Amino acid sequence: MLKKIKKQTVLIGLIFTIGVAVLLFFLVCVGYADSQTVARMQPYMFDFGMDVMGSFVCAALFFGCMKQEGEGTRAFRTLVFLVSSGFAANALMYYTIGVPDSAKLTFALCLASKLIDLVMIFFFYNYVRETLGFKGKLAELAQKGVPILMVLQTVVLLSNVFVPVTFFVDASGAYHATDASAAEDIYLIVVSIVTAILIVRSESPRNQKAAALTFILLPLADYALVMGTFGNASQYGMVLMSLVIMYCIIFNDKNSKLAATQTELNMATEIQASMLPSIFPAFPNRPEFDLYASMDPAKEVGGDFYDFFMIDDDHLGIVIADVSGKGVPAALFMMISKTIVQNYAMMGISASEVLARANDSLCAQNKMEMFVTVWIGILEISTGKMNCSSAGHEYPAIYRKQEGRFDLFKDKHGFVLGGMDGMPYRDYELELGVGDKIFVYTDGVPEATNDNNEMFGTDRMIEALNTRQANPTEILGMVRESVDVFVGGAEQFDDLTMVCIEYRGISEG
Repeated sequence: MLKKIKKQTVLIGLIFTIGVAVLLFFLVCVGYADSQTVARMQPYMFDFGMDVMGSFVCAALFFGCMKQEGEGTRAFRTLVFLVSSGFAANALMYYTIGVPDSAKLTFALCLASKLIDLVMIFFFYNYVRETLGFKGKLAELAQKGVPILMVLQTVVLLSNVFVPVTFFVDASGAYHATDASAAEDIYLIVVSIVTAILIVRSESPRNQKAAALTFILLPLADYALVMGTFGNASQYGMVLMSLVIMYCIIFNDKNSKLAATQTELNMATEIQASMLPSIFPAFPNRPEFDLYASMDPAKEVGGDFYDFFMIDDDHLGIVIADVSGKGVPAALFMMISKTIVQNYAMMGISASEVLARANDSLCAQNKMEMFVTVWIGILEISTGKMNCSSAGHEYPAIYRKQEGRFDLFKDKHGFVLGGMDGMPYRDYELELGVGDKIFVYTDGVPEATNDNNEMFGTDRMIEALNTRQANPTEILGMVRESVDVFVGGAEQFDDLTMVCIEYRGISEG
């Protein structure tokens, strides 16, 4: 739901910036068609032209950062949105100057421009704080003081609606500053100086510091050189130029780091995938059973795993597990857990003993304090008997050919592996007849969630399993399709792993 709202907000921002550019361009076309408008706006044509050009650059810049993710991205998009709003307020204000009975509208646009400046410097502070990282007592003080100063400055500006505290617009539409007009600059000056100090003191690379400082220095340089000759438009132009510089330097640097991280994640994904059996049919020379498995991580790398292996000529080991947490740490713990469980299973001991020994091994060096739920089954191929044990894992679903349907089998659960050493685990036995099947899975299946925060649940899972009679490969496909239809476009936060085995028995030939 939040992801959907975020996408809609970004789309609205893009539509707004494009709309501002189109509107201002339309006003230029209309203005040049009217000789009186051209004469009235003649002193402001440079400013208006800057506003029009700047609004188009804002639209392009907003479009360029639409798909950007990470720290500071939202604040940066807001900055572009505010600069576009500033160009609009300035241009409309120039367009109303000298128009009869437009004093109130001119005042409102002037006030809006000043308020935009306040919010803009606030989001600039947030952007560089998130991207460059500010530390120390001054950073803590700024974090508390900047919002307070902003509120106080907003109160000062809004008070002009009732009393001309810092400025007013007369009946002819002319702007006048009062003796207290300097109060308008207190917030801008204080926050700008504090932010500049924090930028210089940050541990970020020099090019990123320089890029961030342009937001403060370029408008100041513009004001010092032209002394407001071209109004606010040229200063907004300098702000926009600084945003372009920040985008090119800070975002590009961030993207290069993300690209390097993504490359490492891709390698981790390939390593993890290579550790899971992925060639099917898994045992083409063993007609006594059919087996299929799949694992879809919620992130690039996941914490779920499955495994199957021949312990000896008459015993097949099957494991499915779910590590706590997600991402790279879970993947590393997954690899360790998989290796340990398989090593003990290959010793030919019972399923419960495999879990007990694996638990003690994981607890011995579990500095990350992670744990894993595990279900293990050891099938005696010649008889169809399966020795099973569960370490806090999901209930398996059993298909009996005589009954013609899957049902949950609520087995006895032991404690998770890696949680506490010395824990006991229980064995139980399943007798599989010809045509019987076992379906095991991780909680990513029943806990798959749609846009309404409803879970898929085990009831829907059983319903999907019983859609029609099928082999293990088709069964996993049916469940996956049912999950996909249920969740729609909702983002998933848990890995989805499934294993299904069908026992076919010993052929008489």
